[in-house]
Amino acid sequence: MTRVMASGVFDIIHTGHISYLEQARSMGDELVVVVACDNTVRQRKHEPITPEGMRMRIVSSLKPVDRAVIGKDGDIFETVREIDPDIIVLGFDQHFDEKELSESLEDRGLSGIKVCRATECAEDLAATRRIINRINSMEDGL
Repeated sequence: MTRVMASGVFDIIHTGHISYLEQARSMGDELVVVVACDNTVRQRKHEPITPEGMRMRIVSSLKPVDRAVIGKDGDIFETVREIDPDIIVLGFDQHFDEKELSESLEDRGLSGIKVCRATECAEDLAATRRIINRINSMEDGL
């Protein structure tokens, strides 16, 4: 059995997320999705629109997802160690470099994990920032 791990914020679910998760699921037999905890979202992106528990519940209900967990605050490799994936699939816009992440995994004794990247979804509103910008521009027109 091949276990695949994907991760993200998943603050406003959109077609980009669905495409990412479908691509990740197609690479193995089981897809485990790590939903960023609220503190991580605050530190790396923005104030979460929906709380971590709600985001995890939504993600876990999506068809491609076998299991969703809330990520730990701090060391991402602790979560990787717990999930024990065969493959880690990065979103097309995630800041990780595949080669550097592979080397970091090896350095921490997490060898044999394949790291790859999903392709971008071509739809116009396939990103949370684009959706928020669209909503803001609609409000400006009121």
